[in-house]
Amino acid sequence: MGGRLDTGRLYAALDAERESRGLSWRQLAAEAGVSASLVSRMGNGHRPDLDGFIALVQWLGMPAETFMVWPEGQPDGRRRPSLEAQLAPLLRAEEELSESDQQHLLDVVGLTMRHIRAKNKESK
Repeated sequence: MGGRLDTGRLYAALDAERESRGLSWRQLAAEAGVSASLVSRMGNGHRPDLDGFIALVQWLGMPAETFMVWPEGQPDGRRRPSLEAQLAPLLRAEEELSESDQQHLLDVVGLTMRHIRAKNKESK
């Protein structure tokens, strides 16, 4: 079986970006060029059609692969980058954040992820 779309992950990313920009769901849909009913259905766990998916990931400015789930891990056997590695370029590109703010956020995420990883190791 091949990869599949993680609709929940896509919806969460849309919601986070929507909130950060102070938009309603209708405004998000209009900006992305999709119907408001599409994002509403996604909130109920339904997958978007291909054109809707493309429009939404383009609106987010994120690669489509971000929202793919591979049952056997990465398709070519590569290990997925850590959350910290994925966040670093996004934070560095954020013009609202000073360099020290960016580093502070990365430090907070790094500390939190180390705690989570240690906790997960203990429970195994």
